[in-house]
Amino acid sequence: MEDGTILEGFSFGCDRSVSGELVFYTAMTGYPESLTDPSYEGQILVPTYPMIGNYGVPDECEDGGISRFFESPRIHCAGLVISDYSDHYSHWDSRRSLGTWLKEEGVPGLYGIDTRALTRKLREQGSMLGKIRFGEEDVPFYNPDDDNLVSRVSTAGVRVYGKGRYKVLLVDCGMKNNILRCLLRHDVTVKRVPWDYDFSREDYDGLFLSNGPGDPARCGVTIGHIRQALREDRPIMGICLGHQLLSLAAGAKTYKLKYGHRGHNQPVVIPGTHRCYITSQNHGFAVDEKTLPPDWEPMFTNINDGTNEGIRHRSKPFFSTQFHPEASGGPVDTENLFQKFVDNMAQRNR
Repeated sequence: MEDGTILEGFSFGCDRSVSGELVFYTAMTGYPESLTDPSYEGQILVPTYPMIGNYGVPDECEDGGISRFFESPRIHCAGLVISDYSDHYSHWDSRRSLGTWLKEEGVPGLYGIDTRALTRKLREQGSMLGKIRFGEEDVPFYNPDDDNLVSRVSTAGVRVYGKGRYKVLLVDCGMKNNILRCLLRHDVTVKRVPWDYDFSREDYDGLFLSNGPGDPARCGVTIGHIRQALREDRPIMGICLGHQLLSLAAGAKTYKLKYGHRGHNQPVVIPGTHRCYITSQNHGFAVDEKTLPPDWEPMFTNINDGTNEGIRHRSKPFFSTQFHPEASGGPVDTENLFQKFVDNMAQRNR
């Protein structure tokens, strides 16, 4: 670790030295989904749950051109650090072990690490850089926030899904597949475009801004396109990085969190009420709601630390959430927000 700490463990993945940002996440299950989440690009994951690998890894099958079990076509994290690895997996849809999958993808994995102590260090000192080193094969420390990670994980071209009534333009900044799954349960056609796509002349009923990795300030091109869209009244919905990009386009500011929010069962509340939802989250940056312009207001607040978890426009159909209402795997308390987005499109088209 960049503070000089050295922890020794045993390899169960690819024997390759890597570096990145050390982050912990609190989910008990869902490691196939987390590992393939593009928002983890360039990060070394430290699950707080001690035993990982006990239900293996599912098959790479697809439904309608979308992976049934994974959030993207590949593993995005730089490495995986766990306490106990279960080599004997058992699940009805498992096809291989986690270790086999990591080796196939060229991703290192370590077990035998005191992840409780490591997580406490990251909570107290904050997220820090780290590297997994094999023998004398050393690599320099790497800070993923220094790069535009979105350009690495966004779709390379334009793709269309579904044949519904309402046309959704989805800006892919590192989209999780379950966003597509949730949208396509409604009467929509989704046009998925790259992060820097100029959609100013596109014909669509609603604009959707996906999740993604890294510092939102590095997506200046996307922010400029969103700023143009805010001049109209076509509905907009954003998730995670999409929430931060919408906020920046509106005129607010973002900042780096001490250690981020990653994992399941994070409570958020509607400001001014006692109505609470349990959410799934994965972000290292947050929106400073004190910098929101007068025509915007907070939509959700994190109960644990008071950080902003969503914004909405006071008069136009624009809203976004810092958490993941599509949550796979994780709680589905807020999946109804996709219906709210579709209802906004329907109301505008009456």
